[in-house]
Order: sequence, then C-alpha cells, then structure tokens
Amino acid sequence: MDPVLIAEAGAAVANNSDLAKMGLAIGAGLAVTGVGGPAIGVGLAASKALEGMARQPEATGRLLANTLIFAALAEALGLFAFLIAILLFLQLQA
Repeated sequence: MDPVLIAEAGAAVANNSDLAKMGLAIGAGLAVTGVGGPAIGVGLAASKALEGMARQPEATGRLLANTLIFAALAEALGLFAFLIAILLFLQLQA
C-alpha cells in the first residue's frame, strides 16, 4: 500500500467532525457507566459495616472509621468517572 494514501485517509477521518462527535458521545456514555460501580461498592460496604456493628458493638468505632475511608475512596472514583463524562460532553458541544 502507498503510505501517501494511508496518510490522506487518516486526514479525511480527522477532518470529519461528525465521526469525532460520535466518538465523543460514545466515550461520554461509557464514562458515565463508571459511576454505577462505586455506588454499588459504597452500598455493600455500608451494609457489611452495619452487619459487623450489630455483631460486635464494641468494634463500632473502628468499623465506622474504616467504612468512611472506603466510601470516600469509592466515591472519588465515581466522581472521577463523572468528571470525565462531563468533560467529554462539553467537548462534544464545542
């Protein structure tokens, strides 16, 4: 194959704004799905922490501290995925 033809085909795809907008829309949609995982993780962590507190009330302080740290880390992942989705969507609007 001629390298010039390949380069010209790449330039034609790069200049096609419809294809780029389609890719941005798909990327934003996929990034939003990353918010669901941390939500499920926080719910599971909270339920297991409450279960542990009910079984061993003397360990409530330690369990609560660990659960809050885990929930904060999981929510940070969800917020990061949401931020990426918003940035992709704003790029789509430009």
